[in-house]
Amino acid sequence: MKKMVAIGLALMAFVMLAGTASAASGMESGDAGKTQSNIMMGCMLAVAIAGISSAFGLALAGSSAVAVTAEKPELFGKLLVLQVLPMTQSVYGLLIAVLLMMGAGLLGGSASVDLSNTAFGLGGIAIGLVVGLTGISAIGQGMVASSSISAVGRNPDVAARGIIFTVMPETIAIFGLLVAILLMAGLGLL
Repeated sequence: MKKMVAIGLALMAFVMLAGTASAASGMESGDAGKTQSNIMMGCMLAVAIAGISSAFGLALAGSSAVAVTAEKPELFGKLLVLQVLPMTQSVYGLLIAVLLMMGAGLLGGSASVDLSNTAFGLGGIAIGLVVGLTGISAIGQGMVASSSISAVGRNPDVAARGIIFTVMPETIAIFGLLVAILLMAGLGLL
């Protein structure tokens, strides 16, 4: 675990250092380039934090699903639904990253904001953090999904209740997604 954190921090430092020095095609120069680099940092935070959390949640739920399907293969469909639920947080991170890149003109076209104002770049970082940090709920969701999968293995009739319990931690990520979209609309990035 410590090794993964160290690697993650090293990659983030590299992206921060290399990102501002980047002269990739489509990147602006000066303050506009710094704004775009910061928005790219926000994209990275949204996708990386939510994605890593989803991976942990999927692993927690998946290990339980594999154990139950080994004994009761007829429950595969019900268990698959429970196992895949922690992935949605990474989808939220990807969605916000794409919307941020579009707003900054990084996917072609022109930026929807004045990129010489570096506050938009800091806003992009904040937006990425909102989605990424609330996406950590995928780990808790994976824990609940794992318990729900075990319960379905004992009594298949509780699958619907298990899905309801498993979706509850998702609301935190939905709140983060909503706040990120409202921030982007308020800043004019949408």
